[in-house]
Amino acid sequence: MMSTKIRQLAIAALVFASVPQVWAKEDPYLWLEEVDGERAIAWVKEQNAQTQSHLAESDLYKSLYADALAALSAEDRLPEITQKGDWLYENHLSKENPRGLYRRIPADQFDRGSEQWETVLDIDALSHAEDKKWVFKGMDCQDEAHTRCLLALSAGGGDAVELREFNARDRKFVTPGFFSPMAKQSAVWLDADHLLIASARGENAATSSGYARTTKLWRRGEPLAKARTLLEVPEKSVWLNPVAIGTGDQRPLLLNEGLDFWHARNFVYRGGKVLPLELPQSAVIEGALGDALVVKLNEDWKVGAKTWPLGSLVLVSLDSLVKGDSQVSALVTPGKSEVVESVAVSEAGVLVTMLDDVKGRAYFYRRGDKGFTRTPIAFPDNGKLAIATYSDDSGNAYLTWENFVTPPTLYRYRADADKLERLLVQSPTFDGSKFKIEQYFAESTDGTRVPYFAVMAKDIELDGDNPTHIFSYGGFRNALLPSYSGSYEPLNGAYGKLWLERGGVFVLANIRGGAEYGPAWHAAALREKRVKSYEDFAAVAENLIARRITRPQRLSIEGRSNGGLLVGASMTRRPDLFNAVICGVPLLDMKRYHKLLAGASWMGEYGNPDTDDWQFIKEYSPYQNLEADTDYPSIFFFTSTRDDRVHPGHARKMAARMKAMGQQVEYFENLEGGHKGSATHEQLANRVALMYAHLWTALEQSEQREALSAGGQ
Repeated sequence: MMSTKIRQLAIAALVFASVPQVWAKEDPYLWLEEVDGERAIAWVKEQNAQTQSHLAESDLYKSLYADALAALSAEDRLPEITQKGDWLYENHLSKENPRGLYRRIPADQFDRGSEQWETVLDIDALSHAEDKKWVFKGMDCQDEAHTRCLLALSAGGGDAVELREFNARDRKFVTPGFFSPMAKQSAVWLDADHLLIASARGENAATSSGYARTTKLWRRGEPLAKARTLLEVPEKSVWLNPVAIGTGDQRPLLLNEGLDFWHARNFVYRGGKVLPLELPQSAVIEGALGDALVVKLNEDWKVGAKTWPLGSLVLVSLDSLVKGDSQVSALVTPGKSEVVESVAVSEAGVLVTMLDDVKGRAYFYRRGDKGFTRTPIAFPDNGKLAIATYSDDSGNAYLTWENFVTPPTLYRYRADADKLERLLVQSPTFDGSKFKIEQYFAESTDGTRVPYFAVMAKDIELDGDNPTHIFSYGGFRNALLPSYSGSYEPLNGAYGKLWLERGGVFVLANIRGGAEYGPAWHAAALREKRVKSYEDFAAVAENLIARRITRPQRLSIEGRSNGGLLVGASMTRRPDLFNAVICGVPLLDMKRYHKLLAGASWMGEYGNPDTDDWQFIKEYSPYQNLEADTDYPSIFFFTSTRDDRVHPGHARKMAARMKAMGQQVEYFENLEGGHKGSATHEQLANRVALMYAHLWTALEQSEQREALSAGGQ
């Protein structure tokens, strides 16, 4: 649920605390919050066994699993590359290396059929040697030769990581070297012998949200416990992270203190001192260009007589921010239908991807004598455009483009020549030529026009009988775009084989709470306005029915994380509107969400249930709104024991309560995988096959019930 580069670095775990007795009287399922409790794990294993028996032993599941695994394991799947200096790195997953072969290739040798990859670290071999299920979480290097790097490893895929110094040139861990045990933590290099590190490990080291609250200057050879504290924030703050931006020895080192999920204080570490920066608390620092910061504004910012509008990218002199006399100039001012989506800042200029009515655009901004010039980069329309990686020095970048029926294509943009090259085209995993993509608009309760995409057979009959599946999210300023995976999970077209080619219609709903139309689209569903997301979602469903694409008995929905809350709330608010639900790694008990793992960090999004905010939260909290005499849609819950971001207790308790009510419930909990829910292609294929087996089974049973009812009449 982290939406910016800085927030993605915010990592730390909370230890499960004892539960007050007052809750035990109100909630008979609190014991399921004990993540590794003996009774709770026994319950999980029992539910997994039941789901295995109900779904995984059928021919339908076996067919779905084979299709899913084939898509996920496609040999020509685009590599997920990261540029470090002159090298491109990738953690390559395969049948032989399900946890990954971390490898690299010189950037100038990278092309289709490249054979110049060299192995840097075999994650499977490391897991076997150390008898731990390691999941690779990234590597950051201090020198151009990549001999001084910090490598992050997670046990089971959670956000907590172990940091180890690693020599990528010699392909071995540095001993003795920097080493920080498992924790939610982050670190950046100051120089060859010093790190800035924030770790939530130790007494009083974590905020109430479970993230680090202290940043230290750690010198090579000294114990971390003796490192000098640079800044400590109150426990009520959300996180404190060190962040390096820009390139070279003079790159600014920042400290970011999260006040809530959407507001932060920023500091610069300079000359041995921590100095505050006078920026709006809602602003996001995207990078450094020369002596200026590139800043995205999420609210209007008045500086002197000038007001810089929300949604803009501006340049702000770093020295002026330290002095408290902000010097600001314009970089990007989006038009009415435009939204700045992603930003890559290099010494050569700024690469910006934008959305225009949820359609991807890309531009490169260069600084000249008369300000910035904007060069458009031509990509196909109606697709998802994303920056894969880029060079901090040259500005050369790799971008991907895809849509619902077209597999991803990797492009290389050469900033110095304004040249776009198509490098790799992934083979399709299903026949996209049979389907069409339509963008429709539904009218929400308050009259707001809500866009959504529908992928369907070209020869579809509008008879109200098409099995239709809606995926959405609606929160945390995340935009859902047309992707070959359908959802934001990297499924590589699996949904095409498992759903579209079997006769289904797939829908992506761009409801409020996301960022499809900028910060205002997100703010429209914050806190007491959260129900606007659910009204938008219901409006999309009703619009599909009005168009005779489907009907409630043939309609299913899916959401993950905040999207799990979305479908949970939608199911309890409108059980008549849907027939089947996929609810993944969800928030569901909104009375206690802020007491579980990273939940306290999201009070800026949802509110604080320990205050009067509960009056609007209780109106939609799924766990509290279950009613025993209601016939709910058939639901499939999935989560992970090792999810240290959204507590698995949410899904466990909701499933247990619904089962006790006699509802149709399937439950699956992967014992590793973190918030992603899976750590290998095989694990992901298994879960996806279970999901679609549940959907098709629920729809088939609904048809049978309808036929019997009609026969009785």
